[in-house]
Amino acid sequence: MSLSKFFGSNWLAERGAKHLPPSTGEGRDRGAKKIALPRRGGGNRTDTGSHLLFPTGNLKLSLAAFLFFSSFPFLLVPTLDAQEKKLDSFTISYASVSATRAPLWIARDLGLFEKYDLDGNLIYIASGVTSVNALLGGSVDIIAASGSSAVGAAARGAPLVIVASLGHIAYKLVAHPSITTVQGLKGKIIGSSRIGAGTDYALQRLLPKLGLIPGKDVQLIPTGISESDRRLLMLVQGKIDATLGTEDNLLQLAARGMKFSVLADLYDAGVYTTGSDIATSRQLLKERPRQLKAFLMALTEGTWIGRTNKEVALRIYRKYLKVEDPKLLESMHKNYLLGTIPARPFPKEEAIQNDIEDLSHTFPHLKGKKAADFIDLSLLKSMEDDGFFKRLHGK
Repeated sequence: MSLSKFFGSNWLAERGAKHLPPSTGEGRDRGAKKIALPRRGGGNRTDTGSHLLFPTGNLKLSLAAFLFFSSFPFLLVPTLDAQEKKLDSFTISYASVSATRAPLWIARDLGLFEKYDLDGNLIYIASGVTSVNALLGGSVDIIAASGSSAVGAAARGAPLVIVASLGHIAYKLVAHPSITTVQGLKGKIIGSSRIGAGTDYALQRLLPKLGLIPGKDVQLIPTGISESDRRLLMLVQGKIDATLGTEDNLLQLAARGMKFSVLADLYDAGVYTTGSDIATSRQLLKERPRQLKAFLMALTEGTWIGRTNKEVALRIYRKYLKVEDPKLLESMHKNYLLGTIPARPFPKEEAIQNDIEDLSHTFPHLKGKKAADFIDLSLLKSMEDDGFFKRLHGK
């Protein structure tokens, strides 16, 4: 019998019994901690609390309680076990604030990291390259960024490996409303995020398929902005002529009465992007497999909850993306949690192969390499063998 059942939850609350509240957060980083990056410390965090079992204000009451618990010591065991449960510190970074991050936010707010014995810490690092450096420097345990960031680092000798994916980003090529055809882009400026980032490579793959050669027919420039909605504002302001945006970005612009032209859909054009792959170091894969697997279990359950419980999903989007428009919220749920984010977070090898081919122009030794050389599916296959996906999805 637990203390709460015997005395009631109010008795425990009055004496400081500790419960884990939902995380909260405000600001542009949507609740994540921006860096200065913390170093990953040694050892685990113990969430013991500091309240007293007996109040000190009434000696007779304390003595009576002491005699009672001395007669029934087993009543103390559940509470002490819960208090002494150790959570492994685990830091996750993500490289953009977008609807594709919903499983991470759901896992955080619903206590899924704690469920799988992790003290999960989300931080926002607005660059895949910077995320990789944080991972290699030991400041984070795992990163959610474009697969090209991980493959590019591995090509330079970094011991990185992709272990899962949050899927591709459903990008569209969006232009100023005065440009109504692909050929109308000739001589114009197209903005990516950063050189070597996912949008940069995606545009370099897309434009030749449309008959446009970067550097000859169009000028491809890095804006330094990873958020596609902010790049689209540059487009509306006339600072660039075209960029990549998502369906929900376009709904936001339309809701504000802004005009634009959609010239191409990357997925329809056969350009598969590694919008948000999950990567770690090979060293951590050897040293912390239990924690990495626990993270993937929390992530997968967060996706499942987001797919099956729309109310939770929309609440998460309202909180972290500051969106209230019902049509936009419905679009995000449909296009991401029910669309591009996979129920089982296996990486898409075709997208990673595209990254390898793009990077081989800079790193010739990548020619002939396969996506499998940069992927480790051992954790996901272990979850599959354990029946995790079947139990979670009920089939």
